[in-house]
Amino acid sequence: MERRKFIAQVGAGAALGMTAACGSSQTNVEGAPAVQTAPRVNWRLASSFPRSLDTIYGAAETLAKRVEELTEGRFTIRVYPGGEMVPALQVLDAVQKGTVQIGHTAGYYYKGKHPALSFDCSIPFGMTARQQIAWIYQGGGLEKMRKVFAQFNMINLPGGNTGCQMGGWFRKELNSLADVRALKMRIPGLGGEVMSEMGATVQVLGGGDIYPALERGAIDATEWVGPYDDEKLGFYKVAKNYYYPGWWEPGPSLSFLINQGAWDKLPKTYQNALSVAAAEADLEMVAKYDAKNPPALTRLLDQGVTLRPFPDDIMTEARKVTRDLMSQLVASNSLYKEVYDHWSKFKEESDRWMATAEFAYSKFMLGG
Repeated sequence: MERRKFIAQVGAGAALGMTAACGSSQTNVEGAPAVQTAPRVNWRLASSFPRSLDTIYGAAETLAKRVEELTEGRFTIRVYPGGEMVPALQVLDAVQKGTVQIGHTAGYYYKGKHPALSFDCSIPFGMTARQQIAWIYQGGGLEKMRKVFAQFNMINLPGGNTGCQMGGWFRKELNSLADVRALKMRIPGLGGEVMSEMGATVQVLGGGDIYPALERGAIDATEWVGPYDDEKLGFYKVAKNYYYPGWWEPGPSLSFLINQGAWDKLPKTYQNALSVAAAEADLEMVAKYDAKNPPALTRLLDQGVTLRPFPDDIMTEARKVTRDLMSQLVASNSLYKEVYDHWSKFKEESDRWMATAEFAYSKFMLGG
């Protein structure tokens, strides 16, 4: 359901309607005992993220809490962190099979199943968080992505956005493109393919597995999210070079994936509750990161971390490789082309607007 539709349904009175449906009862004219009209539903949610990352993992808890409140306790969702019930990178599979009714994850983890799933999260040199959110909610992106997820017996609801991410943690300084070729790096999605094409050895690891791999030297570098989460995971203890920007994730969105059969069995009011709760979790995440990343960056710098921009030749080559890879996918996959064409048109118009207003202002105010 599009955000504009469910806000109209819920914002002005659906919460009251939900109370009537879920908490009230029916009586007959003789005053017979009350009969509940709404069912009790208990779901399990598998997250791709560890409990320690309270902001990104916390979106699932926000969803569960709000759904329970909106249904007066009749629809409950138990949240499991990555690896507790389902391996962190197998959440989509678990939802597809019905092992769990709902998952919280990043679409690009599963690009091997369909390359268009990357658009549900982030594309290298793609859209910022505001642009991505606009495309999903108002630009038709949600409908396009549902066409992709339908192939896996599920629907998707937006589940958060981290904002533009950092480029990650590197044991050694990068001076040029040549340094990438000797690199072992944890990086998922199309960004991982780009790094691989540039010569890096790429691994995809769940959040809880990254620090041990970096500490023992199994990888030389890793990206994750940004200062707040990166500090919690302790990467600064073993790698002091903190690169920016995260060109592969300029505005990555997460999703709640729901098994289609489980969704279809829900009363309409419960479906509305899920949609509203997901929208709240979505907004809450990006606001939290924007509030928590600045002081976290200050703390990291106090620990001796050095901020470094990626060398220009790395940025230039990465953009070229990205465009080449996307062109190959457009030529070989019709659904990918459909999503790409839609996404590209939106991005082109959005970029023109953002360059006119947002970029001009930021360049003046933040440029020194």
